[in-house]
Amino acid sequence: MIRICLALVICAMGLGAHAQGRELTALARVEMAQTRIDDIGGGLRVRLGLSQGVPFRVFTLDEPARLVMDFREVDWRGVDPKLVDWADGAKAVRMGTFRPGWSRMVVDMAGPFAVETTEAKTDPASGSVQIEVVLREVPEEDFARTAGAAPLPGWDIDQPGLPAVKQARQTGEEKLLVVLDPGHGGIDPGAENDGDNEKELMLRFAKELRDELLRAGGFDVALTREEDKFVSLERRVAIAHKLEADVFISLHADALSEGRATGATVYTLSDSASDKASAALAERHNRANILAGVDLTESDDVVADVLMDLARMETQPRADQLARAVRLGIKEQGIALNTRPLRSAGFSVLKSPDIPSILIELGFLSSRSDLDHLRDPVWRAAMAAGIRDALEAWRIADAAAAKLVRQ
Repeated sequence: MIRICLALVICAMGLGAHAQGRELTALARVEMAQTRIDDIGGGLRVRLGLSQGVPFRVFTLDEPARLVMDFREVDWRGVDPKLVDWADGAKAVRMGTFRPGWSRMVVDMAGPFAVETTEAKTDPASGSVQIEVVLREVPEEDFARTAGAAPLPGWDIDQPGLPAVKQARQTGEEKLLVVLDPGHGGIDPGAENDGDNEKELMLRFAKELRDELLRAGGFDVALTREEDKFVSLERRVAIAHKLEADVFISLHADALSEGRATGATVYTLSDSASDKASAALAERHNRANILAGVDLTESDDVVADVLMDLARMETQPRADQLARAVRLGIKEQGIALNTRPLRSAGFSVLKSPDIPSILIELGFLSSRSDLDHLRDPVWRAAMAAGIRDALEAWRIADAAAAKLVRQ
C-alpha cells in the first residue's frame, strides 16, 4: 500500500488568549457544544471544539476504513463518544490517550471517505479552537492508495522492534523477571460493565500482583504500562524482550454477549483455537490495535508467521507447563475456575519466540459474580497469591527441566 498522509496539520494556536490575560491549562479540554460528526452530501464532517490550540495531525487508515486524529494533547474526561456521533457514515467513535504526550480520536467509517479539507479556527478572545475535517466518498482503490500516517519527528523514538538475539533460559539461581501486561489502556477501554472497564481493573490488579511478587522475594517485576495509556500489541511483546523477561503474563477480563461464562481461564498460544469461544476471544483481543487506529500495514510480520513457528520449538512446552501451574495455584486458593480452565488461541500478545507467555482471563465482566470478585480486594489478594505460588513452583520445575535439556 502506498502510504500518503492526507492531512498533516501542526499548528500553534491560542496565542491570543495570553494577550487577553487568560492562563492556558496544561491540557486542552473538549467543548462538547462544538463537537459533532454529521453526514453531508457525499461524505462526512467532523467538528471538534477545544479549549485551546494544540498540534495535531489527521489521516485515514484502511481495512477497515478509519479516520484518525492525533493531538498533543487533549483531556477527554467527561466526553461521551455516543453524543458526538450523529452520522450514518460513522459507525463508532473512540477517544483516549494513545502514547505519552499524545491523545487520539478514531472514527470508524461506513465507507471509503477521504479527507478533503482540514481547517482550524481560533477564537482570539478566548483562545478556543474549532477543528473541522471534511471527508468525501472516493473509490475504494483510491482510498487504499492514499491511506496511511505520515511520520512525525520523534514519533518512533523508544519504539523498539523485536530483537533477533535468543533469550537465556532461567536456571532458578537468579531472580525471576516477570513482565505483567495489563490488557487494553488509553483509547482502548476493553470490556465494560456497570461503570467499570477492563483497562482500569487490570491495571489495578497488575500493580497488586507486582507488590505481592516483590514481597515474596525472588522476583523482579515490570509492567507494560503503569498508567492509563494505549500500548500496541507489538510494543507489549517488545517491552518483554527489551527487559529480557523470563515470563510474560497478560491480564484480561473480557465480556461475552452470548453465553454465561464465568471463572478464571488460562490461555496459551496456538495457531488453531481450542474451541470457538477461544477463537472469538482472541479475535477481539487482537483487534485492539485496529480499534486504537494503529496502522498495521508494515507490522504484521513482526508478530505473526515467523514468531508463530519459533514459539513451537522450546518455549511452548514451558508456557504450557506455566499455564498448568497457574491453574493449580488458583484452584488451591479456593477460587472458582472456568469449566474449561486451560485453553489456547492465536493471541498476538503471546507470540514471543523465546519467552514463556500466557494470558489469564481473571473472569468475565459480563458475569455479575466475576465483576464483584474483581472489585473485591480480598478476592484479588487470593488470586495474586495463587499466581505467586504458581510462579514459584514453575521456576523450580523449569530450572530442573533446563538441566536435563543441557545434559
